Amino acid sequence: MGNLHSVAKALEAAGAPVVVSDDRARLGKTDVLVVPGQGRFDSAMTTLRRRGLVSLLKDWLKAGRPYLGVCLGLQILFDGSDEAPGTPGLGWIPGRVRRFAAGKGLKVPHVGWNRVRPVSGQAGELFEGDAHYYFVHSFYPAPKSRGWIGAETPYGNSFCSGVARGPVVATQFHPEKSGAAGLVLLRKMVKIWSGR
Repeated sequence: MGNLHSVAKALEAAGAPVVVSDDRARLGKTDVLVVPGQGRFDSAMTTLRRRGLVSLLKDWLKAGRPYLGVCLGLQILFDGSDEAPGTPGLGWIPGRVRRFAAGKGLKVPHVGWNRVRPVSGQAGELFEGDAHYYFVHSFYPAPKSRGWIGAETPYGNSFCSGVARGPVVATQFHPEKSGAAGLVLLRKMVKIWSGR
């Protein structure tokens, strides 16, 4: 959904061999599944279902295989979204995706550079402490348990801007659009994936 080309180019720049595909058999043979996305939650889930990829994603996560989600690729991990009530997500992370409340000087969508503060040990190893990354979104993930929050970002109140738990890493921000800080994050991910 949207930003496949830019994410693929950023991963290649970080040293990863990249295959862009929606073929189940081909995806099943990859080492890491990267799920980027821009757009609507319901459109993404409908597309994944139509292509027979929901079960692949659920099986991938259950097997503990490496997953990197970007923006919508983070949001679909949740039970559902206020953007599309009645459309279930993957249900991997208990909680919902909520809409920012406009007002108090906040613009919705949240667009531009903002600080990301790691709050878990694993996230601290990946995300540059207090680095700024690029965001463009109107909805934010709200896990039921703080244990899922790897990083937070201030926008009105702080919101979950990253998850780093075992093999699952996902960001609300766009590493591929975040200049040097985003490339550093992707290089760290590639190093972990390659076992170096």
